[in-house]
Amino acid sequence: MSNTILCAVDVSNKGRDLNVIQKAAQLAALEDAQLDVITVMPDYGMSIVGGYFDKDYQSKAHEKTIAELNALVQEVIGAEANAKVRHLVATGAAYEQILKAAKADGASLIVIGAHKPDFKDFLLGPNASSVVRHSTCSVYVVR
Repeated sequence: MSNTILCAVDVSNKGRDLNVIQKAAQLAALEDAQLDVITVMPDYGMSIVGGYFDKDYQSKAHEKTIAELNALVQEVIGAEANAKVRHLVATGAAYEQILKAAKADGASLIVIGAHKPDFKDFLLGPNASSVVRHSTCSVYVVR
């Protein structure tokens, strides 16, 4: 495995994942690891809902999301550290895309937040629990 830490955040909930990014940056610094930060957008183009959006909606949403991700990470760790971070935006089911990115990166650790779990999810949210359950590398869950 490479010395990469993948941090998964949701840019649509401003401020909720600040502590997740901070913890991932601390762990990456301790391990002298590459920090990759990923956020996942829903795929509107693949469903009946897609017909209600312009054809270039997905590419515009991707551009906006990468800018928001960059700004969010910079807010937490500063411009200098942010310049070394790889910012990833994926489209699809969150946990599937996080696992796919971790495998592609050869990540040694995934850092993810667990927020507002439903009773049916017991202690972790649905994405965090799926990542923990199916990951082939270690997962650090930040509350």
